[in-house]
Amino acid sequence: MEKKVYLVENLDCANCAAEVEAALNAHPAVQEAVLTFSTKQLRLTAEDPDALLPELRELARSVEPEIEIYPKGEQPKKHHAECGCEHSHTHGEHVHGESNPQEDDNHGGEESLKPIVVGTGLFVLGLVLEHFGFRWLTLGVCIAAYVLLGGEVVKTAVKNLVRGRMLDENFLMALASIGAFFIGSYTEAVGVMLFYRVGEFFEDKAVERSRSQIMEAVDLRPEVVQLVDGETVREIPAGDAKVGDIVLVRPGDRIPLDGCVVSGSSRIDTAPITGEPVPVSVAVGDSVISGCVNTAGQLTIRVEKPLGESMVTRILDSVENAAASKPKIDRFITRFARIYTPVVVTVAAVTAVVPSLITGQWSYWAYTALTFLVMSCPCALVLSVPLAFFAGIGAGSKKGILFKGGQSMEAMGKIKAVVMDKTGTITRGDFTVQKIVGGDELLELCASCEQQSTHPIAESIVSAAKQRGLTLRRPEALEELAGRGIRGTLAGREILCGNERLLDEQGIAFPRAREYGTKVLVAVDGVYQGYLLIADTVKPGAENAIRALRDDGIETIMLTGDAEASAKAVAGAVGIREVHAGLLPQQKLERLQDIRREKGAAMFVGDGINDAPVLAGADVGAAMGSGADAAIEAADVVFMTSDVEAVPQALRIAKQTGKVAWQNVIFALAVKLAVMILGLCGYASMWLAVFADSGVAMLCVLNSIRMLYHK
Repeated sequence: MEKKVYLVENLDCANCAAEVEAALNAHPAVQEAVLTFSTKQLRLTAEDPDALLPELRELARSVEPEIEIYPKGEQPKKHHAECGCEHSHTHGEHVHGESNPQEDDNHGGEESLKPIVVGTGLFVLGLVLEHFGFRWLTLGVCIAAYVLLGGEVVKTAVKNLVRGRMLDENFLMALASIGAFFIGSYTEAVGVMLFYRVGEFFEDKAVERSRSQIMEAVDLRPEVVQLVDGETVREIPAGDAKVGDIVLVRPGDRIPLDGCVVSGSSRIDTAPITGEPVPVSVAVGDSVISGCVNTAGQLTIRVEKPLGESMVTRILDSVENAAASKPKIDRFITRFARIYTPVVVTVAAVTAVVPSLITGQWSYWAYTALTFLVMSCPCALVLSVPLAFFAGIGAGSKKGILFKGGQSMEAMGKIKAVVMDKTGTITRGDFTVQKIVGGDELLELCASCEQQSTHPIAESIVSAAKQRGLTLRRPEALEELAGRGIRGTLAGREILCGNERLLDEQGIAFPRAREYGTKVLVAVDGVYQGYLLIADTVKPGAENAIRALRDDGIETIMLTGDAEASAKAVAGAVGIREVHAGLLPQQKLERLQDIRREKGAAMFVGDGINDAPVLAGADVGAAMGSGADAAIEAADVVFMTSDVEAVPQALRIAKQTGKVAWQNVIFALAVKLAVMILGLCGYASMWLAVFADSGVAMLCVLNSIRMLYHK
């Protein structure tokens, strides 16, 4: 089976998107079709998606006549007619090389506003005429206003009725407003359609704004790059750049592709990718990732990954994939909507007939039934939940947190324990000299003896000496003592650098004390002189991150393959109270399952390739973006920054997203239920019913957008 992504045009109704998705999934040749309203994308899994596309396009148009489905990168056909949902349309997702979607948005917005403005004028005139008792003039003006405001709604409703679709939004609005004409509520019929059109206009604008804000925040792909060709620089499309090409990045430019600096030095702002606010210094030989901004000097970069594999594309794909991964609440609401509308329409029919037969008040109960019809479209419900999760995904991406789906976010909202690896997660994973007992002379002696070794501890000692500007000498004799250290001769003196075992063998007395890290003891001519303490560096902010998790009621646990003494020292430094050390990858997975049984849903944070099984076995697996590709692929969420503080941030965003989604659902259902009850009691009007439909949908959209500004 092959998976392919297509863009969708002329579809601005979440409920209609769900109906199209259901129709496509019913096709026998389709294994899975996921239509994501938030990103306007269709993800299709089939034997040959491209060959199947014309047939599926016609199937989709049987549900929504104006819908366009086309491969990424192709120019879509533009339709200016209204779709089956009578929404004001904006055309197209941003695709490089296509027309400017902002121009299309502005054009669509102006076109949809014209009938609303003129219709409003006629509606006001109708109210004035009705006030002075000119009934027939009022009817004429109201019919003109209704044709202008609701003509396309009625037209689409008739088309859909011919296709057998009686319960779509257009049919229900047309039936309700025309019914109001028949019971003599002329101005109210026009007012309801006007309110509906205005509500839909602002709802569409809010949805489009939230969509563009999120996609613009993560779509950092360059249009062009400055290719260095000999002595000249020429502009080429970013997609044409190949591995090995040299590109120029001027101060203020965004780094277009992942690569390596071949000339120049600068400071780059990595905040767009990692969320890290402090610029990073880069020079010749340093790797740089696309999406970061060059803030100072001019750089030339050798391309190491083409556009399709660079970080900016990976981030965009991650967000789009995440939006297509629907959480349980989204699936539940979609199923609920299929039941909800027929139930409300049935209640409306019963309300119109049964009480009227008993009381004889046909006009009153018909009006009440019409209010039910107006509010029966489930758009507010179907739209608000996925948009809340999409906004949460966007909020995370702005902080360098890539959620891989709504399901991951939903699971993160239930986490009771965070389990962390040590090296590369809580610590930097690099050995440095943390302490020198014996002064610079001792460091110089030790570094001179260690400068030929490639061991990480030896390299850290040499690096520390060079940073202090010490002069290293070449030993007259050098002997490596396996598992113990090194023996050298400098200026006729015998130098021993090694562990406690080495000095014990030589009968050299030294003070014994436990400290976190690796001690390199130094003796000169058989006399102990001091020691160097080499240790992995705890990441800044790790202690604050653990405290934040604890404040949120989440337990923190360390699982590591490192020695117990080292693990407990790091855990004590950052505030982790439970440590399991000396574990092999399979033992980590077994211990994780025990933790899940004891404490509940657990999230594992790691970065190594050996962490992949544990990441996959956790309720939520989180990988540091600086880690191995296998770990990143196995994870449910990726932290582009190596900052541990991203962990509590991600959990808080996930919990807030879940809250917003449920707020939208409860608010929408509560308002609709309240208006139904008021209608049965004789207090609700069709105006209020329109608010329960379009007004509530717009408020839910605005509530979802709050996630983009989550602190």
